[in-house]
Amino acid sequence: MEQQVLDFPGGKVAFTSEMSFISESDDKRIPCYQVLDDNGEPIGSKSSVQVSLKLLLVPTGLNVEHPYLKLREEAINIASAAALTADDLVLPQYREPGVLLWRGFTLQDFANQCFGNKADSGKARQMPIHYASKILNYFAVSSPMATQLPQAVGVAYSLKMEGKNACVATYCGDGGSSEGDFHAALNFAAVMEAPVLFICRNNGWAISTPIEDQFRSDGLVVRGRAYGIRSIRVDGNDALAVYNAIHTAREMAISEQRPLLVEALTYRVGHHSTSDDSTKYRPLDEIEYWKKARDPVNRLRKWVEGNGWWNEKYESELRSSVRKQLLESIQIAEKIEKPPLSDLFTDVYDNLPSNLQEQEKLLRETIERNPQNYPSDIPI
Repeated sequence: MEQQVLDFPGGKVAFTSEMSFISESDDKRIPCYQVLDDNGEPIGSKSSVQVSLKLLLVPTGLNVEHPYLKLREEAINIASAAALTADDLVLPQYREPGVLLWRGFTLQDFANQCFGNKADSGKARQMPIHYASKILNYFAVSSPMATQLPQAVGVAYSLKMEGKNACVATYCGDGGSSEGDFHAALNFAAVMEAPVLFICRNNGWAISTPIEDQFRSDGLVVRGRAYGIRSIRVDGNDALAVYNAIHTAREMAISEQRPLLVEALTYRVGHHSTSDDSTKYRPLDEIEYWKKARDPVNRLRKWVEGNGWWNEKYESELRSSVRKQLLESIQIAEKIEKPPLSDLFTDVYDNLPSNLQEQEKLLRETIERNPQNYPSDIPI
């Protein structure tokens, strides 16, 4: 008997007399897209891998290892940055400084922000590592979890309204996906058909909370289908796979005006933060295995070396140069004076309102009365 189909207000439905529940989980897991194996050998077509690598190397003139050596993190950072354009806007979490590096943020810029000196473009108003760059289309990092996600959808919708040939890339981790903002953002993006890429790192741990204590689903990628969003799972330790996935997703987002979800499976080799000791909740041998056997930089290096584009002498010289640059940047940042006190109250209102004028007056009086409680290098 033919099923009756009805164009219902909530969507097209097909009626049936058979009662059937949708399974909570498929037996078959969603596959993970990969280009290079752990030994840097191509899994698929060798020619397509070479093209991908050249595309990845072009922006920095065959210097793809430069940002990798400056920042040892997942391949997600650098590869996704390479797949975007300068016109694309980025709303990061806090593990994306590699995107800034790729776009031109210097080690000196990083040092200035961490020291909160006068050269910091954020005027020392942000916490350390909460980087931002208006010139590089990189929104400020925010401390609260996942707040950047619905904001990214709003930004993407504005690009859509203005007819811009660009998209928004926003990042979060598996922990961030447990926040309500993640679900609100995906639904918002799907309904409004906003050109936004949700790039989600699934590294197995939200600080010390394992994914099995966060969700029962097959990772994060399956959530896209629930909200009507095209999705893909990719090997987050494979720079070329990440590049290919983001490059293709970007084209879809702009040409089809739609959101996409990219789940990047990776591993957080380091501790979550300086106050975290990850050996308390995961085996040391597990960390060492991922650090040595499945390191994303080593995997890419093996492929690059195999094509004659890299050698140990060049890497040694580069590492030495990067270390020297870093130390010099820190030394310079330490000596630059702090922003003036007045910078705390500017850039919000054209004319400073009376309540802020009163606050500034009280702050200055407090510092004058108790100079021993405040840094002496702050220009009053």
